[in-house]
Amino acid sequence: MAETVDIRALLDYCEQLLEPESYRDYAPNGLQVEGRREIRRLVTGVTACQDLLDAAVEAQADAVLVHHGYFWKNEPQVITGMKRRRIATLLANDINLVGYHLPLDGHEGIGNNAWLAGLVGLNVTERFGHQQLAVAGRLETPCTGAELGARLESALGRTPLVVGPTDRPIERIGLCTGGAQDMLGEAIDLGLDAFISGEISERTTHMARESGVTYVSAGHHATETGGVRQLGERLAEEFGIEHRFIDIDNPA
Repeated sequence: MAETVDIRALLDYCEQLLEPESYRDYAPNGLQVEGRREIRRLVTGVTACQDLLDAAVEAQADAVLVHHGYFWKNEPQVITGMKRRRIATLLANDINLVGYHLPLDGHEGIGNNAWLAGLVGLNVTERFGHQQLAVAGRLETPCTGAELGARLESALGRTPLVVGPTDRPIERIGLCTGGAQDMLGEAIDLGLDAFISGEISERTTHMARESGVTYVSAGHHATETGGVRQLGERLAEEFGIEHRFIDIDNPA
């Protein structure tokens, strides 16, 4: 039978591991909606959408841990509509909502960027970009842009969009999960052969083509499933609680 842990002990562990105070973030990190104190069942997911919350209720979860939580800067402060329904689900079922955003991108061990680097065989040697979140280095096995896209498709289960050169040799690459397409400019300045992120903008295609640097858009959601899942596994191992990662499909 699974153990239980006080939510405060779980949060203290996350704070020490992820050091959220080191980041200037766009939403509060840590406990966002308070539920019951004792945690036996933890559900993790990328975004605290209604489908994830409904699945957590069905799983009888005591806490939901996500990468994308609530209360983002510049969003409306009123609790109405979609936000009301989500928060009402948590409160009615006494479920804690815990969110970690940039700390779960940047962690060198279980972060999204470290996880994605491992999937593509990247030996990380440096960090760059906004708050030094992006990582760069050399591929263990050099490849072309087309082959890099195929690696990501195999690892993530979705077909990425590859723009710029697809047949040139790629050795030095950079990456940053999520919506970091504008870090392509810094990747170009660093002389990298390719850059991977989750999203793509209209301007990204032209930058890649004209600079000769391959850009791979592998999906915001798909590139950020690793960090929160690994954190959930770490918490389950540390405290003996049940953990279930629930992937709510998102094509973006």
